[in-house]
Amino acid sequence: MRSALFSAENLEKESAQPGMRLQNSKMLKIELNGEAMARVGSMVAYQGQVQFQALGSGGIGKFIKQRLTGEGVPLMKLSGQGDVFLAELAKDVHIIDLEPGDALSINGSSVLAFDSTLSYDIKMVGGAGMASSSGLFNCVFTGHGRIAITTKGTPVVLNVDAPTYVDPQAAVCWSANLQTGYHRAEQLGLGTLLGRSTGEAFTMSFAGQGFVVVQPSEEPPVMGSGAQQQQQQGGLLGGLLS
Repeated sequence: MRSALFSAENLEKESAQPGMRLQNSKMLKIELNGEAMARVGSMVAYQGQVQFQALGSGGIGKFIKQRLTGEGVPLMKLSGQGDVFLAELAKDVHIIDLEPGDALSINGSSVLAFDSTLSYDIKMVGGAGMASSSGLFNCVFTGHGRIAITTKGTPVVLNVDAPTYVDPQAAVCWSANLQTGYHRAEQLGLGTLLGRSTGEAFTMSFAGQGFVVVQPSEEPPVMGSGAQQQQQQGGLLGGLLS
């Protein structure tokens, strides 16, 4: 049988070392030898002896925060030995290595998988004193390990060396040490423009020294207002944690 489908670029990528790596630009491969965490529903194939366990709230503190943020879709724990392939709606996949002392704030809807050695917590975006359809919460990862994130299209990494403003629905992740806030679009002279193009009444601001990753796409606006919007869309955490 012959076809360009069977070319080398489409064959499974092999490695002698366990862990996560890119199978291609839109699929993650975890060569599992122990445990890893992944987004529920992201598994597209696996080989070997692998168990999948839906996780609970991860402790009473996270349970309370989950109720406050409206998050409702749990993670799953992968355990065993084998190869697990993960993807999310054909989005682009990127791998980030966290070193001890690093801290990454991330929009939870962009998290695909991460090493079980990493810790995470739900945090309120600084200065978020008003309701927004994108929500007011994000997830902060710390520790030593790898995390795989997704973007809708090729992102841009902005060096925050001047006050920076981003549509909350386009912000993927950013340095956790940055000072963040929410600003009404009208204060920036963008109220009418943003209201017509994205449905967002607010922009996120970033200040300090660090970076912010912005994707060239936005989640569709949610109909409704205030708490109803926040409940439907699940906040910046995007339904990652339960």
